[in-house]
Formats: sequence, C-alpha cells, structure tokens
Amino acid sequence: MSPTSRTSRTSRASRTPRTPRTLRKRTALIAFPTAALLALIPSTASAYPNPGRVTGDVRTHDPSMIRTSSGQYLLYATGGGIANKTSSDRTAFRNGADAFSSRPGWWSNYSSVPEAWAPDISFHGGKYLMYYSVSKFGSNTSAIGLATSTTGQPGSWTDQGTVYTSGSSSDYNAIDPNLFVNDDGKWWLSFGSWWTGIKMIQINPSTGKQLSSNTTRYSLASRPTGTKAVEAPFIVKRGGYYYLFASYDTCCAGTSSTYKVKVGRATSITGPYTDKNGVSMMNNGGTPVLESHGSVIGPGGQSIMNDADGDLIVYHYYDGNDNGTPKLGINLLSWSTGWPVAY
Repeated sequence: MSPTSRTSRTSRASRTPRTPRTLRKRTALIAFPTAALLALIPSTASAYPNPGRVTGDVRTHDPSMIRTSSGQYLLYATGGGIANKTSSDRTAFRNGADAFSSRPGWWSNYSSVPEAWAPDISFHGGKYLMYYSVSKFGSNTSAIGLATSTTGQPGSWTDQGTVYTSGSSSDYNAIDPNLFVNDDGKWWLSFGSWWTGIKMIQINPSTGKQLSSNTTRYSLASRPTGTKAVEAPFIVKRGGYYYLFASYDTCCAGTSSTYKVKVGRATSITGPYTDKNGVSMMNNGGTPVLESHGSVIGPGGQSIMNDADGDLIVYHYYDGNDNGTPKLGINLLSWSTGWPVAY
C-alpha cells in the first residue's frame, strides 16, 4: 500500500479475513472431487477467467491457503487477529475462530488497533509457520511477525515475536511477507508495499528469523516513476525459473479498486526479475495474470498453492454485483507457455 494508501490497508481490517498461503510442499493427496474441478472452469470468454465457484463464508482479504495431510483446506486472511476459514472440498468455506486466542502485546508498538494483515502460511520441518504483518495505518511503521503451530488450527498458534521491522526513516515497508524455501535448503522471505517496492531477506531455518550471516536486504521489484503501488509478493519455482507474483495499483476501495496481479521471472532467487517482454520488475515491469473484468473488480492479495489438480492462484476481488463486497477467488494456473495463465 502506498504511504497514503495505508488507509487502503485500513480496510484490510474492516474488509475481511485474509487466507493463509499455500503449502508449497506436495503431500499425499486424495483424489480431488470432480465437482470442485468443474467449479474452476471459467464462465466467461474474457481475457481473464471468472473465479471458480466457491460458496459459504467467502468474504475475505489477502488469502493464504494450504491443504493439510488430512485433506482439510486451511485459509488465513486479513482481519482481526488473523481470520480463518476451512473447507473440505475447496468449494464450500466456513468461518473459523481467530488464529490467536490472545493477541501478542508487541503489536501495540506498530498498530493503534490490535489487528494483523496478510498472513502467509506454510508447512516446513514438521510444523506450520505463519508470517504476518502489523502496521500503523498510513505509515511504514510496520513489523513482520512469526507464529508457529503443530496443527495449524485457530487458537493453536504460538507467537515468536518480530522478524523484521520498518519505520519512518525506512525506504521500505515491512508488510506482506512470503516465505520461500529453495531446493538447496535456503530460506528466503520477500515482503514490501509501496515506498521502494518489494524486498527480500535470507531466513535462518532453525529460527524462522533473519540469518545473522547474511543481513543483505535485496530489492526485487519497484516502480521508480509514477505510482509506487506494488506489494504482496509471492514466489514459486517452476521449470527452472523463479516467478515473482505481486499486486499492483490500488487495493481496498471496493468497486473503485484498481488492483491487479502481475508476474516476472528470474534464474536466481534474488533476481533480476523480468517480465515476458524483458522489462525489469525494478523498472515497473510485470506481465499481467489477473485484472478487473466484468463484475470482478481489483483482483489481488494473491498467494499460489499447489494442489492435486495443479497450481492455484488464491486471491480476493470486489464483487461489482454485490456492492463491492470483497470475496474469495480461486483459479487454476497453466504453465504451458512458460508463464502462468489463469483459467
């Protein structure tokens, strides 16, 4: 979010829960329900597909989702102390309890309200990890926190404190974290919103916090001219490339939102990331993945999840047919061209 658009993030509190990010590690999965697969077939001839069919409690913001070994879909999102939803079939969703039974006291140093945003959930080393954001609206006085759990269920999370922070003198904003575990065993955390864009630090796998032997803050994406609006990074590796997804433009303004999802790729985790036309993401580059179309307004706040039937992009959008209500969107991704295409 922008310096001024932090008020946009404000709506992340009032808007709705964000969902957890994906379990990037494939687990033994049961056969996927045919009905759920059919629900993902787009119903529009637009350049962008409509979201797959989801039902129940679908009001959400900044969703991150994984599938547990038992087959349950766990989704965490912006809202309250971090909102939760669950599903058994990826179609019908139900609201759950808050992630935290009590909210960590340190939050008050970074936020005037006891609320967290943009969680990122994953499973590594036999436990669930959830990185999340706490910030004062309209500023980059922000912090990324970490919580861990053996079950991933609401109320089971143990907060581990701050991971990385930013303040009024910083040229970056420490929100919107995403953990990426490389195939060489190294851990990386990307983050950022407005200011000078998307950043990355290396993480110590044993602590979940910054690696003391490498304190470099890498820059991955920026908009040096015009609006500074780029945020919500999410990284995956497919076919020898690292792909950086990010949300561009303005979130959290209902049907006036201009949010959209773009992507670039690199041969190194730290970049440089370029789009399909070879434009650097450090110079406003990015190949579109999802944009507004029809009644689907401002898709963004995305995470990528690998499921039994392939990769999913999980995001929120504002429903133009429902007074701009923020809702959960899920689509499959095809990689056949070497670039992610939602369908």
